[in-house]
Amino acid sequence: MEKIKIVIWGFGAMGKGMAEMLLEKKGVEITGVCDLNKEIVNKDIFTVLGKAYENKDNVTITSDIDSLLNKETCDLVLLATDSFTKKAYPKMEKILKQGINVISTAEEMAYPKAQEPELTEKLDKITKENGVTVLGTGINPGFIMDLLVVALSGAMKDVSHIEAERVNSLSPFGPAVMEEQGVGITKQEFDDGVKNDTLAGHVGFKESVMMISDALGIPLDGFKQQMKPIITNVDRKSPYGFAKKGNVAGVNMTAQGEAYGKEFITMKHPQQIEPELEGTNTGDYIRLKGTPNVNMAITPEIDGGIGTIAMCVNMIPHVLNAKPGLKTMLDLPVPRAILGDMRDLLDN
Repeated sequence: MEKIKIVIWGFGAMGKGMAEMLLEKKGVEITGVCDLNKEIVNKDIFTVLGKAYENKDNVTITSDIDSLLNKETCDLVLLATDSFTKKAYPKMEKILKQGINVISTAEEMAYPKAQEPELTEKLDKITKENGVTVLGTGINPGFIMDLLVVALSGAMKDVSHIEAERVNSLSPFGPAVMEEQGVGITKQEFDDGVKNDTLAGHVGFKESVMMISDALGIPLDGFKQQMKPIITNVDRKSPYGFAKKGNVAGVNMTAQGEAYGKEFITMKHPQQIEPELEGTNTGDYIRLKGTPNVNMAITPEIDGGIGTIAMCVNMIPHVLNAKPGLKTMLDLPVPRAILGDMRDLLDN
């Protein structure tokens, strides 16, 4: 059986991490990489990654995605370019219409109908017309604060309240995330960004809340979220971000989903670069009230960068096996590390 053929669109922090993971896997090969960064276009991926891989084909990075979208040489595209469904939509449409599957890192794509119900219907229609599948996933949304919550509730007779908290480091993420979180800007610039709705903060709360409520069969009465700056008292530097003392190192995000006239889902998500520099310990926490109560704590946090990369790569065979359509993590088999040959997980 031929190897699974993968194209990576977007060769930033996440795209490069996916390439490194794929190059260590069996039964899969990278057949193309696309990026618009002039500093890496026309370079081979081994040079950019700073490492050569035995018995693996080297690939030259191109800025021409059309040259890579051939279903004879590409089974699936890992799309790591955007956070929002609306921005990622034209790229996904282009790929899907070529009869090629897509896994997107766009946070809104984890549960796209939360923000973009019309585009969700269009994507579902396009995938079914072309016999392919599209999935949005990542560490969060996509796993920690939604799918894992749903899975834990499966051991309960009833649920009266859900609280999900993720205290994490932004340091592994690239420039796009730094900009969305306001890393490095002043408090005044942060306040202006919130007021003018130009600062995204964490993208995915509404997606997570709706995924949980739909999975449990609880209709939401309302949703709201808040964002406050995390001001650093020391200079902080990560691979893709810098926050000077007195400026913004990250965002403290909170959200609430209401059902039957009361708060049913509570989300807490402080995230910042280099949190340990000021004594913040990272962790993931899920607290479910009901029969019985269920409490989960993972410390330190599941690494956000590695986690996002792994979720996307590990879902490849499940997306290829799926019936055509737009899927969420609720629709596919549970994610798991693939230690053997990826082809062994394919149905045919």
